[in-house]
Amino acid sequence: MRSTIGILLALLGLFAVTSIPATDNWPTPPATVEPVPAQISGPLTGGTADHSKFEALKKPFASGPEVTKACLSCHTETGKHFMKNIHWTWEWRNPETGQLLGKKHLINNFCTNARGNEGMCAQCHAGYGWKDESFDFTNENNIDCLVCHETTGTYYKMPNNAGSPACTVMFEGKPPIDLALVAQSVNLPQRANCGTCHFNGGGGDNVKHGDLSSALKSPTRQLDVHMGVDGLNFACTACHVTKQHIWAGSRYQLEAKDHNGIGKPGQRRDVATCESCHGLEPHPVDSLAAFKRNDHISSLACQTCHIPEFARGGIATITDWDWRTAGKTRNGEGYHEHGYTQGNGEHRYTYKSIKGTFTYGENLVPLYRWFNGQMQYTTIDTKFDVTKPVAINDFTGSRDDGRSRIWPFKQMRTWMPADIGNGTLVYSHLWGEDTDSYWGNYDMGKAIAHGMKEFGLPYSGQFGFVETLSYWPITHMVAPKENALTCENCHSKNGRLNGVEGLYLPGRDQNYWVDLIGVIAVLGTVLAIISHALIRIFSSKGAQH
Repeated sequence: MRSTIGILLALLGLFAVTSIPATDNWPTPPATVEPVPAQISGPLTGGTADHSKFEALKKPFASGPEVTKACLSCHTETGKHFMKNIHWTWEWRNPETGQLLGKKHLINNFCTNARGNEGMCAQCHAGYGWKDESFDFTNENNIDCLVCHETTGTYYKMPNNAGSPACTVMFEGKPPIDLALVAQSVNLPQRANCGTCHFNGGGGDNVKHGDLSSALKSPTRQLDVHMGVDGLNFACTACHVTKQHIWAGSRYQLEAKDHNGIGKPGQRRDVATCESCHGLEPHPVDSLAAFKRNDHISSLACQTCHIPEFARGGIATITDWDWRTAGKTRNGEGYHEHGYTQGNGEHRYTYKSIKGTFTYGENLVPLYRWFNGQMQYTTIDTKFDVTKPVAINDFTGSRDDGRSRIWPFKQMRTWMPADIGNGTLVYSHLWGEDTDSYWGNYDMGKAIAHGMKEFGLPYSGQFGFVETLSYWPITHMVAPKENALTCENCHSKNGRLNGVEGLYLPGRDQNYWVDLIGVIAVLGTVLAIISHALIRIFSSKGAQH
């Protein structure tokens, strides 16, 4: 019976897309297209103003907030809109779970926590000067307009306060920013603008997500069919469409199964799903295989077939991180070691005294599981068994809930500090000029005690390390359709979906009667198509049939 199913899958494969190429065929260099085309920004493509002609910007600026004040003199309501988005608040309450989330509160299994380390971490906050709890979230002039809108590529952000000399050395020698020149260059956000933070989340290029790296600044169509400069050349906002500076698409509130599809009169603004552009039947029904692919939409996320691998383009992602090894010194000083050369030829650190040991991977096959869009987080007050792995951000879903589909994920594993006595995660004080900051004294006990005391949290005084897991839905680096998965990639004994439960998968699973019914159904459909074609061929011209 299994051989029969294999034949049928092969028959369907005649109408299906071709097999994915070997991983070493994925391109690593950026695309070069002359002249460089303008990125497509969805409903806001194009512009109506040349900011280099604005008198308000033709003057020297002493600081970023001065530039923002000039911006708001024309864009009078933008500040009020912007301060409602998560890029500003770093805070979001999940209406289903009640959890208070966002970088302002959460612990992650990369650099552990932003709270208490804002002087360093808030470089990626869309504002100026957030270094502690005194930051004024109501002051519009604290908004950083330039990080999203400048186009010179010369703008950068420094830490908001000083840290240990061992760390601040990495920011020495930066050229001064010509704020007037940068301000006059503003335009719609480009991939490089968003990538300033999102490509470098977790402490380095492609460290966190696995599908967001600097390779997407100027990618080929082979790396990402939407963003390729030799293809559609989409900016991020082509999918993450914006209304009053609120972006569609969030890791905290993800629509795993879009039931609405394309909006009217065109693109929807409330989601960043594949269906919002491609509809609920994205494959033209010109073959039996295309019909079956559309039928799979109810159970498979588009990303499952169309992102066969992540961490492509020559930029590796971290898969394992071990804080237990951090703190080693040589002659009293911290050090780092190169031990991995990624696809584009660049060397990556495999050890840093301030962070521990890293393991990298490229061209990785995702983990596939049922997902209903609901992520669940282990927060600072969550109690857990310290002897078992802890899912820092987990997900829910099953075939039976009506909201789930099979999605691809990156799984990240980290050994990180915790309060062993209380069975909770901890806020570690990493960045600062004081003697308690870990990135200077390499004393984890002092760093934890400081971080917990700063926010009035209970701490047993007994710290250790726990194994943690995090999961990141894969949604970028969409391959061209000719490189999508084929039937055989999943419908086989050792296929992609081996670990997915709750479904009967022909080719993977075996039940005589179910297989027999399936074979009869497929053969009946094929025979019906052939019979209909023969009738049309041999009927008299114009005859009814």
